[in-house]
Amino acid sequence: MNLNRITRRAALAGATALPFATARAQGKFPDRPIKLIIPWAAGGPADAGFRILAESVSQKLGQPVVVENKGGAAGVLGALALQDAKPDGYTICQMHMGMLRQPLLNPQLKYDPIKDLTYILQITGFVMGVVVRTEAPWKTLPELLAYAKANPGKLNWGTLGAGSTQHLAMERLGLAQGLSWTHAPYRGTADTLRALLGGEIDFASEASGWAPMVMAGKLRLLAVFTADRAKRFPDVPTVRELGFDVVIDSPGGLVGPKGMDPAVVKILADAFRAAAQEPRHLEFLANLDQPLLLLDGPAYRDEMAKTMEVERDLLRKLSLLPPA
Repeated sequence: MNLNRITRRAALAGATALPFATARAQGKFPDRPIKLIIPWAAGGPADAGFRILAESVSQKLGQPVVVENKGGAAGVLGALALQDAKPDGYTICQMHMGMLRQPLLNPQLKYDPIKDLTYILQITGFVMGVVVRTEAPWKTLPELLAYAKANPGKLNWGTLGAGSTQHLAMERLGLAQGLSWTHAPYRGTADTLRALLGGEIDFASEASGWAPMVMAGKLRLLAVFTADRAKRFPDVPTVRELGFDVVIDSPGGLVGPKGMDPAVVKILADAFRAAAQEPRHLEFLANLDQPLLLLDGPAYRDEMAKTMEVERDLLRKLSLLPPA
């Protein structure tokens, strides 16, 4: 028997088996729980929707998707956590416009929202609106703005954070009208609405977490920032209908750390895309008048890159960019 031939055959067999051995060692993704960071306090619409998705994706992937709330800091704690996370797919985060905008507003935030994140999937948008308590004297948005103009500095209003989409939407109105008022940032939509109901603030510019309270008669919806009227509130005008050139589309989705394996990204994207189209999630979106805006990772990233430049220009016009 030729020992050299046996040795060569064994070596070839070992070399052929090596990729499979490596694959077995690495394991099939996912082989342990996935952490999903929601950068808001628990209880708001963004939190609730992603918890529905997490439950469904857990079933699809056969591993728990564990939600971790990191509220505060205008919603950037999730993005900051991703900078220290391994790009292995086991730490992912809800993406929102604040994560794109805050590095423009705060030079101390060193992450690049385009280059330092992996875009997995765009999922939905959010309906923004202006709400007051039902006993408030203002029946329309023009009435509220007229009061603010006649009473400089008297009104206090809240959003889920300084530099948030809701904040800038209202500031655009205020700056255009030359208004002086006080903005109060909160940790999340739920906290903002509690403050409004408790009388801490006079009105709120918030995402549609207010919908159940409006339908229950606890809050009055004055206007929405979307291009079209909300289906469940057909009598409430859009801000643009009232003569103000402000239309807000605030897409959100899923991102991970920079440098994720495209194969892992696809597994996550496919699972969340399927979960987003299931009846329970679609019913949730309908209850908050949120559109389903599915977009794959590369296209999502490209859209956010374009949006970032638009945001930069808007912040400059509003004199909200810090000195260079």
